[in-house]
Amino acid sequence: MDNTNQRRALINSEISLFLRGLIIGKVLTLMVIGGLLWWLLKPNLLSRNSVNSSNQNFNRVSKNESTFQTVADVPPASFNYGGSTAWASIRQLVDSQIQSDRPELQLRYVNPVNASPGSSSGIRMLLDGKLDFAQSSRPLTDEEKATAKERGFTLEQRQVGMDGIAVVVNPSLNVPGLTVDQLQQIYLGKITNWNQVGGPNLPITAFSQRPEDADTVIFPSNSELKGQAFGSNVQYVYSATEAVRQLSKTPGGVYYASARSVVFQCSVKALPLGNTSGQLIPAYREPMVAPEQCPRQRNQLNTQAIKNGSYPMIANLFVIIKQNKGREQQIGNAYANLLLTDQGQRAIEQAGFVGVR
Repeated sequence: MDNTNQRRALINSEISLFLRGLIIGKVLTLMVIGGLLWWLLKPNLLSRNSVNSSNQNFNRVSKNESTFQTVADVPPASFNYGGSTAWASIRQLVDSQIQSDRPELQLRYVNPVNASPGSSSGIRMLLDGKLDFAQSSRPLTDEEKATAKERGFTLEQRQVGMDGIAVVVNPSLNVPGLTVDQLQQIYLGKITNWNQVGGPNLPITAFSQRPEDADTVIFPSNSELKGQAFGSNVQYVYSATEAVRQLSKTPGGVYYASARSVVFQCSVKALPLGNTSGQLIPAYREPMVAPEQCPRQRNQLNTQAIKNGSYPMIANLFVIIKQNKGREQQIGNAYANLLLTDQGQRAIEQAGFVGVR
């Protein structure tokens, strides 16, 4: 009887161990299978979460950002515009993007007849009814405002960007830089040799566009020198391209223009400028790229100095709008609004200028 009980107890113990082992085995198997499934599904879950996160971020940017598509009252027609040659990279990069996003709007740049292209000639053409709006690298003059008033309308200037006014010379010229006053005295014919400003004994040959056609001005409207005539030493050129060509073969030459149009050039050198000789600021990002390194490397615009106002000569970029309650006013306002969107300001900076927003 005792033997029978012992055998029965042993069998029960073995069955219990077997069942326990079977349960543990199943649990371990389920754990392995679950872990394998989690490992297989993990990338998809992460990807889905990443996509959801990206979509949320995209939607957030889309809702908060103004684009060319969000601008209302863009007239569906073809329009003529013109003006500043400094805006060339904006016309190439920004205006092409505008017309790609808003194909109902067609813009055509018009050159002046019997005059060099520039801010002044563009504003004259706008006053004469030959353009629908103009691009300018300088503010309107009192004379231009008065002419508009005589003709029964007003002109508005909407600032959309900033540029510097750079002074460039022949790369061989060794001079530390110029103050704004020294530059103005050169163009008035009162400083005629580079040795008067810390350079070599070399006559100064000053190049400029004619003031009535110029893109930029070195005698601003709030200056005591406003309206002063250039000296007889100034040689007039048709464009910045011609001036750069002349400078490359004139050791004592000097020229001022939109920084965006000349700082990148290989055949000239930009001089630092300052309000005083002890605070000279370059129009380019330091260190300066030597001419022999160009065009593999090119000098870049010192956008930080232009943006924070430490660079002493700034050219503001304006859309000049004819306020006549007609189609010209509508397209001028629309074009300025397009450039002032987040997308437009980014594109202006990609074109090498500084935004205003």
